[in-house]
Amino acid sequence: MNRPEILPVSELPDVARLGLDSPLETLDWVGMSGIHQPLVIRDGAANRAVQSRVQIYVDLADELAKGIHMSRLYLILDEHAESRALSAAGLKLMLASLLESHRDLSTQAFVQFDFDYFLRRKALVTDNSGWNSYPVTIRGTLQNGAIVLELELAVQYSSTCPCSAALARQLIQDQFEADFGADGRVDAAAVRAWLGTEQGIVATPHSQRSTARVLVRLAEGLETFPITDLVDDIEGALKTPVQTAVKREDEQEFARLNGQNLMFIEDAGRKLKTSLAMDPRLADFWVRIEHHESLHAHDAVGVFTKGVDGGYPARP
Repeated sequence: MNRPEILPVSELPDVARLGLDSPLETLDWVGMSGIHQPLVIRDGAANRAVQSRVQIYVDLADELAKGIHMSRLYLILDEHAESRALSAAGLKLMLASLLESHRDLSTQAFVQFDFDYFLRRKALVTDNSGWNSYPVTIRGTLQNGAIVLELELAVQYSSTCPCSAALARQLIQDQFEADFGADGRVDAAAVRAWLGTEQGIVATPHSQRSTARVLVRLAEGLETFPITDLVDDIEGALKTPVQTAVKREDEQEFARLNGQNLMFIEDAGRKLKTSLAMDPRLADFWVRIEHHESLHAHDAVGVFTKGVDGGYPARP
C-alpha cells in the first residue's frame, strides 16, 4: 500500500493561525494541565530530582485570533526542564519565553508545578533516619510586566491540648491524694513506683496529627527556592514535627517534646507567624493550620497572613 505524501510544514493547515472576520471574546487563560514532567529543582545549594504535575497557560488577548499555540507551551516547558535545574531565576526566564512565543496573541503567562518533595529526617535520639514527604507547589505568574513567584508546602506536626493536659494532671493529683493522702509522710521510692503504673497515671492529655499549610510570595532577587529552609523553619518553630524512623528512645523524646510544647491552635499560629515574619526572603505569607481533633469530630483551624499592604487576604 502506498503511504500518503508527507507535505512540508509550510503546506500543513494551521487553523490557529487563521484570522477571524469579526472580533470574539478574549480569554484570561488558555493552556494545559496534568502534564507529567520530570524536573530538577534548585533548593538552596542543592539540586533535587522530582516528578511534577504541571499547569501552563497564556491569555488569549487578540480578539481576531482563533486560538493559541499549545505545542509551543509544551516544548518550552520541556526544553527548560531538560536543559537546566528549575530555579527562581530560571522560572522567570521560562515565563518570559512563554510570553515571547505568543507575542502577537498574549500579554500574560502562568506556570505551576506540583510535586511530592522527599527530605531525609534524622531520628530524635538514635542514629536512624527516614524519608518524610512534603507536598510542594511552585507557581510563577507574569502579568502587567511584573513577575510573582510563589512557593506552597504543607508540614505535619503533633499538637497536644493544654486544657486536656491540665485536666489530666488534676486527675493524677486526685489519685495521688486517694492513694497516699492518709499516710502523712510519703516514701519517695513508693511514689516513684506509683508514677510508673497505669493506676497512678490515670489520665493522659489528647494529642492529634496537625497540618500547617504555608503559601509564601518570594522576595525579589532570589536565585533559588528555599524549600528545605522553609520546612526546617516551620518544624523548628513548632518543635513537634511527625517522625520517620522511631525506636523507643525516639518515642520517649517525642513524648517529652509534646509535653513541653503544649499548644492550642492559637499558640501554633503565633509561633509560626513570629518565625515566618523574621525571614527576609518571604515578601508575604498566608498560613492555614489545622488540628485534626481526637476529642471532637471537627477540626480546630487558624488562618493568618503577614499583613502587608496589598498582600494576601486573610481568607480561610
